[in-house]
Amino acid sequence: MSTNRPTPMPATALLAHVALWTRDLDAASAFWRDHFAADIGDLYRSRRQPGFLSRFARLPGQQVVLELMQAPWVAEADPQTRVGWAHLALSLGSQAAVDATAARLDAAGLLISPPRQTGDGFYEAVVRTPDGIPIEITV
Repeated sequence: MSTNRPTPMPATALLAHVALWTRDLDAASAFWRDHFAADIGDLYRSRRQPGFLSRFARLPGQQVVLELMQAPWVAEADPQTRVGWAHLALSLGSQAAVDATAARLDAAGLLISPPRQTGDGFYEAVVRTPDGIPIEITV
């Protein structure tokens, strides 16, 4: 008699990192460091895939890290219309923090939508990375 039991699911599945392609690894690293106080890790250069570079960016108090990646074979894609992740959302803890961060990113030319109360009850602004990837900043 065969017992085809499904493989048990793990008790927890923790998100370890999120990878983002960039055209300019230095600009992406500076964005996360300067605007969100990320600790930027050492540069990794792949020996197996020449031209592939990456760095990890750890936001304060987070276990999940961002992997910022650059490679010459990565094609451009419109972040508004491509299939995949639509945006990241970062909780800043207060409306004052959202307002201050939005103002700082507006001065840098990276604000998409100013702070507002959304129809679903969130207070948020939308900013973008130097590559145009949208990021919601919320309370």
